[in-house]
Amino acid sequence: MNSRMHERYSKDVVPALTKRFNYPNSMAVPRVKKVTVNIGLGEASQNVKLLDTAAQELGLIAGQKPVITRAKKSIANFKIRKGMPIGCMVTLRGERMYEFLDRLANIVLPRLRDFKGLAPNSFDGRGNYTLGLKDQLVFPEIDYTRVDKIKGMNVTITTTARSDEEGRELLKLLGVPFRVQG
Repeated sequence: MNSRMHERYSKDVVPALTKRFNYPNSMAVPRVKKVTVNIGLGEASQNVKLLDTAAQELGLIAGQKPVITRAKKSIANFKIRKGMPIGCMVTLRGERMYEFLDRLANIVLPRLRDFKGLAPNSFDGRGNYTLGLKDQLVFPEIDYTRVDKIKGMNVTITTTARSDEEGRELLKLLGVPFRVQG
């Protein structure tokens, strides 16, 4: 069963992008490859219980079990040793990815306070987009009464687009709300 956003991609987005950028065939049209949701918790080095609740909440949000990320090297100023757990992340692909993107664009982002649209210039030069969310309470899956600490998260949308312009157009056509410049 295809999600709403996946059907929208194949019915509306592919023809529109083909027309705009003159792709030779449908396989050349950019598509969303994966969505990575990451919660970094530096404080987890002192309190491991924070990481368990963060992983549980990320699991609820994403619909799959997150991976615990560990420090690549020791940093004395932050009291971090190599191999210490410092966060959790989940990589979504396929239908789960489209479901998450649909929820993000249509439910989560409009719930943000003073939301006027996403910054259209947060692309990395290769058509991938990263946005930061300040708290996890904007997701309807999170029970407000059970939250002990507000945790921010990064959402990275990786596309097969070759340029930022193509990536921006792809996400815009998928329904991701960008801020209007000017």
